[in-house]
Amino acid sequence: MAPPPSARPSLLASIAWLAAAICTLPMLAVAVAALSGGLDTVRSLADTVLLGFTVNTAWLVVIVGTGTAVIGTGAAWLVTATRFPGHRVLEIALALPLTYPAYVLAYAYTDLLDHPGLVQSTLRDLTGWGPRDYWFPEIRSLGGAAAMLTFVLYPYVYLLARAAFLRQSATAYLAARTLGQGPWQAFFRVSVPVARPAIAGGVLLALMETLADYGTVAYFGVRTFATGIYQSYVSFFDRGAAAQLALCLLVLALTLAVLEQRQRRHIRHHDAGRRFERIAPVRLTGRRAWGAFAFCFLPVLFGFLIPTLVLVDLASGADRLLMGPRYGQFLQNSVTLAGIAAVLTVGAAVALGSNNRFFRSSRSQAAVRLAGVGYAVPGGVIAIGLLFPFAAFDNALDAFMEARFGIDTGLLITGSIWLMVIAYMVRFMAIALNAYDSGLATVNPNVDAVARTLGHGPAPMMRRVHLPILRPSLLTALLIVFVDVMKELPATLILRPFNFDTLAVQAHRLAADERLAEAAVPSLMIGAVGLLPVALLCWSLGRESRPRPGGQQEGAGPEGQRTA
Repeated sequence: MAPPPSARPSLLASIAWLAAAICTLPMLAVAVAALSGGLDTVRSLADTVLLGFTVNTAWLVVIVGTGTAVIGTGAAWLVTATRFPGHRVLEIALALPLTYPAYVLAYAYTDLLDHPGLVQSTLRDLTGWGPRDYWFPEIRSLGGAAAMLTFVLYPYVYLLARAAFLRQSATAYLAARTLGQGPWQAFFRVSVPVARPAIAGGVLLALMETLADYGTVAYFGVRTFATGIYQSYVSFFDRGAAAQLALCLLVLALTLAVLEQRQRRHIRHHDAGRRFERIAPVRLTGRRAWGAFAFCFLPVLFGFLIPTLVLVDLASGADRLLMGPRYGQFLQNSVTLAGIAAVLTVGAAVALGSNNRFFRSSRSQAAVRLAGVGYAVPGGVIAIGLLFPFAAFDNALDAFMEARFGIDTGLLITGSIWLMVIAYMVRFMAIALNAYDSGLATVNPNVDAVARTLGHGPAPMMRRVHLPILRPSLLTALLIVFVDVMKELPATLILRPFNFDTLAVQAHRLAADERLAEAAVPSLMIGAVGLLPVALLCWSLGRESRPRPGGQQEGAGPEGQRTA
């Protein structure tokens, strides 16, 4: 609905476009810096490391994409469409691996599976073998990194796929069964295609996190674009190489996002309306029940339970106290950064979404799209993209103030936490925008029209109508952005001021020095903070599965449960 002539979107539009410009700046800066770096650096990269970076990154994308799709989709279907022992606990527990970042799992499994670890030591004690008498899979490898990423990222697919399966009507599935299709054939030919946009969206999120990961691949010694960007900028001080590697990774990430959108551009799915029926869950027995239980339990075991037990055991033997003054400072730094970034990100998302809602136009829609593309950009790329323009600004301002007033301003932005906050806002703006859209989707546009007829402008309407409705969605966005900032490593490593460390940086530094017992302490603290949004997600999942009034349970059709 077009805004009335009296509406002037100047302030709201200015804030929205400022946020969109900030989110677009890193990508433009990376492209400019890479293209101005000259061909010598490009030739050197092509002759030395570029092929290895490309192959390793591609293998990670393929393995993690396949693993998260299989585990997430399969587990979501089993807990939604079947009933087996423990399914109610597992439908919540399957989201728990989101608590940890992948690099924390890497620390835990290295201590458990490496040569001096518990597993191999027990194997040698039981068999009497020497170190050269047996073969054991190497955890510090590309396969190990892919496994860590798969275990912590499959919940993205699981949560979205489960929501899609819950919204599906049983009519199409039952029609396929009456046409002679078996349960698995109907699942693959009907249920999965209908849920494909949600599954593809979850896999895309997992792949974006895979491309952005630095801590896991760096600790396992896997050379990818993420490690190359950090080493080029920090270790070799080669800004041209860092910018060109960042541009390669940026192109790869955006290509994945565009391909996924183009593939599902023509897909249409319409609800069943009054003919909507919940899929009647099949009660599994015998081997099928135990197979379903194992399929759903193993990801929780490997992605949450085992790492938690290993980290607790390591932390119990550490020399440092969990809440000592040193770690208290790390926690304070992490919470401060995460809190400021979460508030600014959600506030900017509200401005972007409200501007598009009240003054909808092609320009307002473009601003939202530009701001939301940051989630497809890895943290290391964003950090490099922000350093170039803001360092140039700081140096120009310092030169001007020194020449005119004799004042040495130093690095006002580049050497502060505000550049880190901007990087986090760019990185996680899409999360806040999605929360805004999902929360406001329940508000009919006619409500806005009624408010306007009562004399309310955009600001009163936001305060009295939209924000009360959006409160749960915005709270969820705040929590998720808060925890994602707590876990973010590459951008923090590159942009942090001198002597300003966070829990993620401290965990990475101690693990790089092979001090895993001490690295377990900040790792557990990161996991403890991550439990908050995961608990919120689990509560939402529990609400979806509660019995409805009248005794019918969500996920159960009027025919009740069938037995297989």
